[in-house]
Amino acid sequence: MRALLVSLALLLTASLAPAARDGSRAEYLGGTRSDIPGNNSGEIRLYDNTYFVFVTRHTEVRIPYERINLLEYGEKVDRRYIAAAVISPLFMLAKKRDHFVTIGFQDDDGRQQAMLFRIHKDDLRLTLVALEARTGQRVEYQDEEARISGKS
Repeated sequence: MRALLVSLALLLTASLAPAARDGSRAEYLGGTRSDIPGNNSGEIRLYDNTYFVFVTRHTEVRIPYERINLLEYGEKVDRRYIAAAVISPLFMLAKKRDHFVTIGFQDDDGRQQAMLFRIHKDDLRLTLVALEARTGQRVEYQDEEARISGKS
């Protein structure tokens, strides 16, 4: 009976644990790379010592960290006015924040390129810190609110 309870507890714990991921959840929104479709969800993987890697179901992009020359973070804050008008005035206080990271780099031909990602809020801080550490570049914040959000 005790073995059965222990097995059930382990099974329950495993089912409630978040799924393991290899990187930060991100969506490629667009940029100068024509080989990557826009609005493409995937993961940014920063554990490689040499390459920034973005992986989707159909695409893998690898950029040497030494070629990355721009890191910029900003956010867009939307108030939920439609929900407030329809459901409750309390929704006027709710804000939805989207977190955007722009990565600028030089391609193999020496041309400047850029990629814009929307980063999941739970992965933002890890992504910014890892990018700074791997590239040696400082993240540029679009405004003071983005600086506070990116450092917390």
